[in-house]
Amino acid sequence: MELTKNIFFNTDKLVENSKVKISYTGKLFQEVAEKVSIHYGFGLNWDNINDIEMEKTDLGFQAEIELGEGDTFNFCFNDGNGNWDNNDGQNYIFPLEKVQKELLVLEDEPVSLGSARKLRRSYLWSKKVRLAVYKIITYLPKIISGNYKRKLSNNENN
Repeated sequence: MELTKNIFFNTDKLVENSKVKISYTGKLFQEVAEKVSIHYGFGLNWDNINDIEMEKTDLGFQAEIELGEGDTFNFCFNDGNGNWDNNDGQNYIFPLEKVQKELLVLEDEPVSLGSARKLRRSYLWSKKVRLAVYKIITYLPKIISGNYKRKLSNNENN
């Protein structure tokens, strides 16, 4: 997933309390910096600030980060020599999605059969809807154009 030019994540969504791998091919990489660190925090106040040195590869600098809690994931890059890539002073700020707790099963918490039945019922309905849409897309044009003929059984052919 490319969220902005020269910054890539290994996932489609940034979800709090999950790990994400970030790849950076921006200004500092292009200027052939020997090392780059990512400076990051969470939320408007940059809570839980961390600095991690990124690994240099042929594809850019890379690091795996444990995302914390907050509304946003904020970060910038530096090379240790006073050179920063902070999105022209605005930093890189991306929204974090909340974990969908209704889909989590905690070890200490018993699973209710009601929620399992609801999930199964919704799964079955989604399959029925997909089948109905497939049949409509496949057979409706044939019926409208008049090219649809029922297959005759062997008894009707004779």
